[in-house]
Amino acid sequence: MTVFLGLGIAGIVLLALSLIFDGILEGLFGGVLDGLFDGLLSLPVIAGFISMFGFGGAIMLGTTGLGAGVATGVGVAAGVLAGWLAWRFSRALMRDQTDATPRGTDLVGTAGSVVTAIPADGYGEVLLRLGGQPVKLAAKSAVPVARGAEIWVEASLSSTSVAVRPVER
Repeated sequence: MTVFLGLGIAGIVLLALSLIFDGILEGLFGGVLDGLFDGLLSLPVIAGFISMFGFGGAIMLGTTGLGAGVATGVGVAAGVLAGWLAWRFSRALMRDQTDATPRGTDLVGTAGSVVTAIPADGYGEVLLRLGGQPVKLAAKSAVPVARGAEIWVEASLSSTSVAVRPVER
């Protein structure tokens, strides 16, 4: 029973270490095994197998009197199931697609409002929406634009400033 519990605890420790060192087993052989096991040699999969092998065997040995052989068989089955679930879960997470990160050039063509008046020869401030979030940027315009006026972004000058023109209605 002590060996099974030791394996279960070692698997949990290995799982905690996999948060830091995941990818080491895949890169250990210099890329020779790339794609061969498709993530089956990752630390979370091995840790899941070892911990469930240990804890499953300990539970079977402690609750029944069937002996170490049966406990080992049950532990291996539980370990294979836990390893397979960890592998499937990590594959699902790796395939998760996200939207592209918004960039300053995405602002061109968007409408906003003037927060600080824009003089003809300097900068003011405008409030725009980038990726659904309000963004306050410095703004330059060829003509003066009053506070509260609606504007349209013509160009992105830098990551913190834009060229705008007033919207005429």
